[in-house]
Amino acid sequence: MANTAHLMRRQSSRDLYAQRSLDRMEMKELRGRLVTMENGHPSHRTHVMYGATNEAFEDTSPNRQSSETPTSKASSGEDRVVKPEGVECERESWDSKLTFLLATVGYAVGLGNVWRFPYLAQKNGGGAFLIPYFVMLAIEGIPIFYLELAIGQRLRKGAIGVWHQVSPYLAGIGISSAVVSFNVALYYNSIIAWCLFYFAQSFQAELPWSECPKKYFSNGSYVPEPECAASSPTQYFWYRTTLQISEDINYPETFNYKIALALVIAWILVYLCMIKGIASSGKVVYITATFPYIVLVIFFFRGITLKGMSDGLIHLFTPKWHTILDPVVWLEAGTQIFFSLGLAFGGLIAFSSYNPVDNNCYRDAIMVSMTNCLTSMFAGIVVFSIIGFKATMVYEKCLSMRNETLLEVFGSSYRSIVFPEEGQPVTVDVNGNLTTVLMPHLPECDLQKELDNTASGTGLAFIIFTEAINQFPGAQFWSVLFFLMLFTLGIDSQFGTLEGVVTSIVDMKLFPNLRKEYLTGGLCLVCCLLSMGFAHGAGSYIFLLFDMYSGNFPLLIIAFCECIGIAYVYGVKRFADDIELMTGRRPGIYWLICWKYLSPLAMLCILISSFAELAVEGAGYDAWIASEGDTVRKPWPVWAVLLVLVLVLASVLWIPALAICRYFGIPIIEDEERAWFPADDLRDFHGIEPRPVSRVETLLFCTRPDGSEGCCWPGCCETDDEE
Repeated sequence: MANTAHLMRRQSSRDLYAQRSLDRMEMKELRGRLVTMENGHPSHRTHVMYGATNEAFEDTSPNRQSSETPTSKASSGEDRVVKPEGVECERESWDSKLTFLLATVGYAVGLGNVWRFPYLAQKNGGGAFLIPYFVMLAIEGIPIFYLELAIGQRLRKGAIGVWHQVSPYLAGIGISSAVVSFNVALYYNSIIAWCLFYFAQSFQAELPWSECPKKYFSNGSYVPEPECAASSPTQYFWYRTTLQISEDINYPETFNYKIALALVIAWILVYLCMIKGIASSGKVVYITATFPYIVLVIFFFRGITLKGMSDGLIHLFTPKWHTILDPVVWLEAGTQIFFSLGLAFGGLIAFSSYNPVDNNCYRDAIMVSMTNCLTSMFAGIVVFSIIGFKATMVYEKCLSMRNETLLEVFGSSYRSIVFPEEGQPVTVDVNGNLTTVLMPHLPECDLQKELDNTASGTGLAFIIFTEAINQFPGAQFWSVLFFLMLFTLGIDSQFGTLEGVVTSIVDMKLFPNLRKEYLTGGLCLVCCLLSMGFAHGAGSYIFLLFDMYSGNFPLLIIAFCECIGIAYVYGVKRFADDIELMTGRRPGIYWLICWKYLSPLAMLCILISSFAELAVEGAGYDAWIASEGDTVRKPWPVWAVLLVLVLVLASVLWIPALAICRYFGIPIIEDEERAWFPADDLRDFHGIEPRPVSRVETLLFCTRPDGSEGCCWPGCCETDDEE
């Protein structure tokens, strides 16, 4: 694999801050010092891959002294590196920076950007929601995103290896991330299966959800299906045709073979895209990460030409300033930021571990985070321009029916009549004769009510948006585009989620002799078999249970522990030193404050508030009642509550369990050689000089003059110094 000199030479013009001419001179000199090892012998190959690593170097980061591995001095020009015995094969690497960025954007930008952010924005104050949204992005989203990219790139392992290297007592964080990723990947592919089903149905001459099916009688007459007539064609197709839903989670009734087949196809597609690890999925993201933006742009230009577009956008962005004082709005803003960026899954750590050591992870964190949030806003504009059109069509149809009823009862003079309540007598002049009639029922036509009728998640995608597409000329074309977009949005997020699981299994060496494509295939097969639990009448209710509880609480706890691990175990100064070595720029004081104080506090508040909201409002699911053509709220049964407890505890108990095992000397994860990190060479290359501890660092982080860190409550630092 590649040596560091070649790796840096390829990126010096883009990522490093020295002058280009000096870069070339330094790289020529550095090329002679770092060598690629192959079967224990130096290899002077010139062709390299982006991000390839040489594991024959010891960890020489600041504040770490180790002599476990032979090394060569940075000032030496001789090839004196000896590969230690037992060092595993070199780590995979991205083939280009663009591939990494597209994979990370594809992982972070997912279905929630399209079908959850617009709903939350209009529900929580419109334009006013953007204030808590960007505040939570600044103190929670970007700092943790930056943290995960940096620690993965620095320690060059998956989530388990990273947190075990930070401290053996924190190794459970990585296992918890892998378990959560497995649980989420298990149900997330159900969405991809639904998209595939709708995608296939979109090629029919007439969209099957455009009108109600007919119920025929023995005499040849027919009426619209009563369940469909009581609801709508899109609701009927979603609940009855697609999900074949039961009325209670305890009674699945039928097995849904169509969705089961779609699930099998979805898992096969995921496996084919990941069969060679990032070498294969890295190519796929060129399509899956860019295609959704192409479709969103197409829908944008279609949306702004539609009647009622302005009503939808005004409804979305008109600020309701009083909502800013509502703590639930801040809770939902923080939760949306957290999950839309894909934090704490381990996928970001796995992705960044394949990067070169000199990659500018700070710039990547800012770029991907802002891309994610701007995508959410752009998707909101697209969605509500089309929802505004749909609401306008429904409103005008309602007015037309209302006017037809009035014209039939009162004649052309109805415009000048003051109407009484429904059922009350009213005298009208019909052709010169005064006649008393009862006031008929008039439909309620309210544009704002129609605009408020916006759902989140599957309801937005498979019911409301499909209803709007029905009104488009060439609806089949728009339906194909829409569900293909949802498919690509979902599948590249699935790559990142599964990559966190696969990388963790590889780092734990659970199957040391198993090739990665077989490991990935076995994992996809297990997930495919387990996901059949979502392919029956009650499958959508179990999906909802997984969606609500398998990730939310565990991920918040994991991210909180990550911040604590970096800030109070690894040390923010040491972490900042590592980032300075990798990027040539030291992170500002703001990021250190976020990692040590603001981000943990924000997640702790979200976690406590979520538990409080759950305790106050209770938990349940919306069951579809066929006879009413509507949903009814039902409580979760006891077994479902127990399943939630199992999902949450199976995810988070690894953190204290491994710490306790380590304390009693029971090794669950074996200690490994530290991954390669040429600290001296990077220090020389960037021209980093030792710097004294500033007064601000001492006050805020209790950093001692020798660079070590203490704790920051009154009297603690003095006690530590005395010791």
